[in-house]
Amino acid sequence: MSTPLTPDAVEAIKKHMNDDHADDALLIVRALGGRPDATSARTTGVDAEAIHFEADGEPVTVKWSAPIEERAQVRKEVVVLYRRACEILGVEARGH
Repeated sequence: MSTPLTPDAVEAIKKHMNDDHADDALLIVRALGGRPDATSARTTGVDAEAIHFEADGEPVTVKWSAPIEERAQVRKEVVVLYRRACEILGVEARGH
């Protein structure tokens, strides 16, 4: 599926996730990406259907709860994934 996100937006999202939310990405990969033993994760892409990571050198894709139609939805969807991952892993989410 094509993405409503421009290449510049994708790069900005990846940079933000990798610079500011690497620990969150690891939680998402462990809980929702089928990699419970992962020791590292970095965001490699986002599109309308999913967010993409590399975990310990292997690709991991985690689907959004609903397709992304505009950039502003990405943040909301990442928060949903993060909170779900925290619940699954028994980790207290920030802000709670």
